[in-house]
Amino acid sequence: MDNAGCKKRIFLSPPHMNGEEMRFIREVFESNYIAPLGPQVDAFEREMAEYAGTGGAVALSSGTAAIHLALRLSGVGRGDTVFCSSFTFIASANPVLYQGAEPVFIDSEPGYWNMSPSALNRAFIAAEKSGRLPKAAIVVNLYGQSADMTPLLAIFNRHGVPVIEDAAESLGAEYKGKASGTFGRFGVYSFNGNKIITTSGGGMLVSDDLEALAKARFLGTQARDPARHYQHSELGYNYRLSNVLAAIGRGQLRTLKERVEACRAVFARYLEAFLNTEGIEFMPEIPYGRSTRWLTALTVDPDLCGVTADQIIDALDRRNIEARPVWKPLHLQPLFKGCHYYPHTMEKSISELVFERGLCLPSGSNLSEDGQRRVIECVKGCLKTAGVKRRRMGT
Repeated sequence: MDNAGCKKRIFLSPPHMNGEEMRFIREVFESNYIAPLGPQVDAFEREMAEYAGTGGAVALSSGTAAIHLALRLSGVGRGDTVFCSSFTFIASANPVLYQGAEPVFIDSEPGYWNMSPSALNRAFIAAEKSGRLPKAAIVVNLYGQSADMTPLLAIFNRHGVPVIEDAAESLGAEYKGKASGTFGRFGVYSFNGNKIITTSGGGMLVSDDLEALAKARFLGTQARDPARHYQHSELGYNYRLSNVLAAIGRGQLRTLKERVEACRAVFARYLEAFLNTEGIEFMPEIPYGRSTRWLTALTVDPDLCGVTADQIIDALDRRNIEARPVWKPLHLQPLFKGCHYYPHTMEKSISELVFERGLCLPSGSNLSEDGQRRVIECVKGCLKTAGVKRRRMGT
């Protein structure tokens, strides 16, 4: 029998409960406030806005819902275009389709894997020539790290395009001393089960535009008019976070800083283990920011390692260890076939290069050092086996 069956499975990024959640959940049950909204939601919004340093926050059922509302509040509608990061999960761009608009995908830059200012400039040149500037933009902060917002915002501001900062993966990160998710008109966080803190499922929309946030609350609660009877004058959504899940979020938020430090420690151990391994390159950290290292992402050069990223993922799975490929760029997704895409340079698509070679190792804030040693030993064993085979073949 494979030894995978003898050892507990190591997950990529499992939830990490701290015990604080139960205190707030008890408050919910003792008050019988199981209704969709309530005092826990109000408190969670206040605490998130205080943490992020924004004027306000709206708790929602998912990060995707937050992006959708941000697009609607930005006036995006049928026939419009929205500039989007390509190297991300599909939830970043799906809401563009909800609004009947068309995404235009922007490549990553090679240094830190987030949106490329060079590709963005070329996209705007083309948009100006066609007379069709984007109505909004979605800039993603990948794997716990902020994009280089200063040059990106300079470009967007020059063209008067509002920015939605998709910080679903980067809650707890910083850029130039400011919280990730607070640089655009709207910021979006996710509390999905695999994120650095979780409410099981949920998200948050943050902004300094309090009037827009009030509108988001209205739209997210079915757009019910202020009348005694049930009256609705415009389209709304069932997007608000429940009082029970907000209670979980309040408990989780209290240990966010510790979670960030734990994920960074996991990354540091991986870095030390593979620092001198030819062909292994970790996602770099932007020098004027601080990543959470939500996931430890790296690339594997098969010409130097003798093994592919997929082969390492398969080897780990045989040892009951979960690893994943990096995101497949959205411009390569069948759903978005035919959408415009602007690579970093005319000759090089960075997101495609990283996708070909990238993988994410188990990175949970509750990953034990013994568990991490299992991961490291397996990867090293895979590399060693590949090296032996190459020597036998004389390559």
